[in-house]
Amino acid sequence: MTQLAIYASQASKTRGRHITKMASHDHMRSVFQRDRDRIIHCSAFRKMKYKTQVFIYHEGDYFRTRLTHSLEVSQIARTICRQLRLDEDLAEAIALAHDLGHTPFGHAGETALDQMMQDYGGFDHNEQTIRVITMLEQCYAGFDGLDLTWETIEGVIKHNGPIHQNSRPTIAALDKVMQLGLDSYPSLEAQIANIADDIAYLAHDCDDGIRAGLLDPEQMLELPLAGTVLHKLRQDHGELKTSRLVHELTRNLIKMAVNDLLAETTRRITALDPKQAEDIRTADHQIAGFSPAMRDDLSQLRKFLFQHVWRHYKVNRMTSKAKRVIREMFTLFMEETNTLPEEWQYLDQQHLNTIDINAKARHIADYIASMTDRFAVMEHDRLFSPGPILR
Repeated sequence: MTQLAIYASQASKTRGRHITKMASHDHMRSVFQRDRDRIIHCSAFRKMKYKTQVFIYHEGDYFRTRLTHSLEVSQIARTICRQLRLDEDLAEAIALAHDLGHTPFGHAGETALDQMMQDYGGFDHNEQTIRVITMLEQCYAGFDGLDLTWETIEGVIKHNGPIHQNSRPTIAALDKVMQLGLDSYPSLEAQIANIADDIAYLAHDCDDGIRAGLLDPEQMLELPLAGTVLHKLRQDHGELKTSRLVHELTRNLIKMAVNDLLAETTRRITALDPKQAEDIRTADHQIAGFSPAMRDDLSQLRKFLFQHVWRHYKVNRMTSKAKRVIREMFTLFMEETNTLPEEWQYLDQQHLNTIDINAKARHIADYIASMTDRFAVMEHDRLFSPGPILR
């Protein structure tokens, strides 16, 4: 195994676990490997198979879901970390966990749930991920949550960068216990996981957009990155079948972004000259990143996808339906808590009708956020369809 760089996170020097504190290695796995395995085996991870990335799960078998997206992010993150001699297992754990808090129907579901929760503290999928891994998963006999290490939790919370103010309540409460240093940068592994997320969704949404018929490759010929790849493919291979074209486009976009990231991040590491992992956290700028030219090229691609895929009228129609499903279920559950499944009608041994309204709303948000796309559609149908009551 390649020796880790001096600025990499060291599993042997972990700051411990969230609940049990001790985080000793077993004879087969490091503490970060155990974190990864706990994430993979939790129910929230399995549910991501049926949670929207861009297209609702039933619109096609080839389209990405939150699960396939998370796996793709983890693969890209591991590749980059291996080249930089970072801890691949920590980056993988963060990548696999980063979307566990997403609602059904992707960002449409999150927007609707946030709107319904405005009077009760709002809703944010990043905070919901922390709720999942620290309290909502209930699979272990001795504790709630997954009891992950400090480094994994820090990486998930700060995978988008430092949190300077207005941290969400769950995160603020956890920070008081774990001293997460919210206003500092996370580990380099967490920074890589975050950028791998950007690389994955930008490249793969091009793939899904073309397969869905929302994009014509001809529209992309003038884009700086995609256009370069498409022109080269045409020059080398002539006209390709769509399945080959989108695969070649996707893998080349990823390769170009990863190569630029490696070069720029290596340059920044050399300039900083870190002597330990903590030097990455205390730097006055993010160490992992793209060159200015690549940042601009990716920004153009993001704007293109926003216009032609993410806000395409067909996607907008499904977004509108999804928001309606979430809003109507939340309203009904708040007014008639006895329509919730029996196991969700109680909170800490108290009936929902006896607790604070904010706690009740948060509990209902937890239930709705835990749903898959198809379960949310079925639950909404059970609640509002005039068909048979007992289904």
